[in-house]
Amino acid sequence: MKVLIVGSGGREHAIAWAVAKSSKAEKIYCAPGNAGIAEYAECVDIGAMEFDRLVAFAKENAIDLTIIGMDDPLVGGVVDAFEAEGLRVFGPRKNAAIIEGSKAFSKDLMKKYHIPTAAYENFTSGEEALAYLENAKFPIVLKADGLALGKGVLICNTLEEARDGVKTIMEDKKFGDAGNTMVIEEFMTGREVSVLAFCDGKTVKCMTSAQDHKRAGDGDTGLNTGGMGTFSPSPFYTKEVEEFCEQYIYQPTIDAMAAEGRPFTGILFTGLMLTEDGPKVLEYNARFGDPEAQVVLPRMKNDILDVMEACIDGRLNEITLEFEDNAAVCVVLASKGYPVSYEKGFLIEGLENFKNKEGYYCFHAGSKQTEKGIVTNGGRVLGITAKGSDLKEARKNAYAATKWVNFANKYMRNDIGKAIDEA
Repeated sequence: MKVLIVGSGGREHAIAWAVAKSSKAEKIYCAPGNAGIAEYAECVDIGAMEFDRLVAFAKENAIDLTIIGMDDPLVGGVVDAFEAEGLRVFGPRKNAAIIEGSKAFSKDLMKKYHIPTAAYENFTSGEEALAYLENAKFPIVLKADGLALGKGVLICNTLEEARDGVKTIMEDKKFGDAGNTMVIEEFMTGREVSVLAFCDGKTVKCMTSAQDHKRAGDGDTGLNTGGMGTFSPSPFYTKEVEEFCEQYIYQPTIDAMAAEGRPFTGILFTGLMLTEDGPKVLEYNARFGDPEAQVVLPRMKNDILDVMEACIDGRLNEITLEFEDNAAVCVVLASKGYPVSYEKGFLIEGLENFKNKEGYYCFHAGSKQTEKGIVTNGGRVLGITAKGSDLKEARKNAYAATKWVNFANKYMRNDIGKAIDEA
């Protein structure tokens, strides 16, 4: 099979690595890709939002399957563009990707179908939002409705902070049009867990759980980021929790989408909060998480192309997902100053240290091939993943491997997986 992957981050590198393992993959392309992905795929200079060019490329090169890694093109309707030309593509259509594209939509869906989530209200006017906050209970959560690279969520401890938050989202438009509608939500406490699942519109098959670290600094301080590291499995996602979620969250979500005439095919990512009152949905995404993919895919035993094809063909019920009985931890190496401002273009040294090292992976998120070698090209530069027999060993291995590679301005959190010690 000829496969095209759309995207350029660490998630797409993990997907490319998984596809390259498949006996079915003869040739892999990635648009636009990055320097790490180039090891497995021919990178093509087409942006993820250039739908016409992507479709034309797939036709010209007789691509058998296109895998959409990123949220923006999915929400923008890239799958519809491919399907209109009779091309096979993995990911939800535009009318299903709205589950990530609009937080107001997903909250309303959960309310309608009794899927457990935090109490909330949607607002399209700043004045109305401010009036509501006058009598609200704090802390409280403000969310920009649309896509904001994982950063459009503000936790406000006081009325003053909340007023500033409304201004940031709705008046200053810090997250652009994503802030035209805003969701105000009760603040939930508990452990956060991410669960990715393959879906074919009617069947849901969950992968192993993972736990992300969103904040930029140690001790969960600083700004929200796209994710500074993750581990899998989550020790807090017990058999009991899993059974509850399968019965009351995952399957009901897929059934709800089908009932709304929005059948969901692709990857459903459910962000959960394990509250005292049981698991509740924080948010949905319509694609692999990043950096969740970097710890989940290295543990998956199945051929990823088999599973994706089964999703497209509506026969996911025939597949049994299998994962290794071990653990994986990913530590993100970022550019100092991320997520606000940072310099790029620094030479990355030591990448060769990962060659032929079983159980160690260096997934490129923001890198670029230049004449002088591979240089930094983003806020999140590399995701260093390592496996171990258990979480503690995987963490030890991942942190050891962060020392194998260096670049100017290298920054990381030193407490990825600290929750492991509390389990």
